[in-house]
Amino acid sequence: MLRAHQLSKIYRDAAGDITALSDFSHTFETGQMTAIMGPSGSGKSTLLNVLAGLDTPTSGEVWLSEVNLAMLPEQQRAELRLHKFGFVFQSYNLIAVLNAQQNVAFPMGLAGLKPSERNERALALLQRFGLGPRAGHAPHKLSGGERQRVAIARALANNPDVVFADEPTGNLDSKSGLRVAELLKEVAYEGRSVVVVTHDHRLAKHADVVLQLEDGRLSNAMRPNADMALA
Repeated sequence: MLRAHQLSKIYRDAAGDITALSDFSHTFETGQMTAIMGPSGSGKSTLLNVLAGLDTPTSGEVWLSEVNLAMLPEQQRAELRLHKFGFVFQSYNLIAVLNAQQNVAFPMGLAGLKPSERNERALALLQRFGLGPRAGHAPHKLSGGERQRVAIARALANNPDVVFADEPTGNLDSKSGLRVAELLKEVAYEGRSVVVVTHDHRLAKHADVVLQLEDGRLSNAMRPNADMALA
């Protein structure tokens, strides 16, 4: 379970303080996909970076089970990200010189798995997402939807507890975007927390919970198509 408690993030420079995130609290339940929405500048990306341990909060806490990320030194946060978190990006972030299978296997190599084990698991993940025949293809030979499915497979490489997705349908057509939304929800229902930053209302409709940010604050939490806001 991923839990944020009274998170704030203030950026300080010569021009003055900028509050990107203010007093944010929420529990991201296991087995659910949560969409974070809001206008540009509302704090969505800052929140994702703080939740994922890529940035530290000015105040507040992020807990993964019994571990407070803010109390960990950077090396331990990096280890936690490798083993406990998976990441999916709008621009895919695949390694151009590696084929699809090698891209999926790459995080497993960092985690110390033997080549035979990581290649077998990488191929199994690609087959799961309908990409077995494309395993040997370089990213530039794949469609946008295929590249994002490779990215989702890579995010699952080390069997993470939490998957973070930053605008995962932003570069996709509606059909490919729908497929990605369905896959992310499937990933959540396997027993993970999936946290998605998005402007795509079609993607948000597939989420179990939608969080609305305004000026760095949580303004609303709801279930799609439900009338009652969640506490």
